[in-house]
Amino acid sequence: MWCIGALSEEYRQRMYALLELYARPVSRSEPVICIDEKSLQLIGHSREPLPMASNNPAKQDYEYVRNGTTNLFVAVEPKAGQRIVSVTSRRGKVDFVAFINGLLTGAYAKARQIHLVLDNLNTHFRKCFDDVLGARAAAKLLRRVQFHYTPKHASWLNMAEIEIGILGRQCLDRRIASRQLLQSEVDAWQQARNAEQRTIEWKFTRQDADRKMGHHYVSKLSC
Repeated sequence: MWCIGALSEEYRQRMYALLELYARPVSRSEPVICIDEKSLQLIGHSREPLPMASNNPAKQDYEYVRNGTTNLFVAVEPKAGQRIVSVTSRRGKVDFVAFINGLLTGAYAKARQIHLVLDNLNTHFRKCFDDVLGARAAAKLLRRVQFHYTPKHASWLNMAEIEIGILGRQCLDRRIASRQLLQSEVDAWQQARNAEQRTIEWKFTRQDADRKMGHHYVSKLSC
């Protein structure tokens, strides 16, 4: 489990709300979508690697070339086995709003209500939509959206963290020199996992939380 802060009443209520949300059956009309981002450094080879040969693994020089950084926005609908990954140059509020706009007007355009699970990064709040789009356009875009936030210092409650970990192990565990190559690799990974409908089975319940963490809860009287 991640290192967490004080288990205040706010922490408990946010945790309980997410655990209740995760316990709901999958619904096409009310999808639950977990969202997070990952910064990635683009790294190239300083010398041409030696390819794998009979009885010899591939070899690469320990020196490398830095080619800047990029960002990955990751949205995963855990019970439906659907994920959408976007490669961007930055992860500011303009980029985040554009990513959410793409979800709401694209893959989830027909959903009646959309539940977005997010951490507390400053770009993740409704004010950013007002700043980027204007209050009227933001209200129109978000009319079907319900935001759900993890407790502070509780990224482990966002299932996008699990998907990002899988993405890292299966697709990003090597040197990737350019954004174009990264986009190609991520697209192939995403398409394969979506075709196989790879889901995330969340088993941690409110009862589990109370049993394992209850003695750390901060009393309401001390909040």
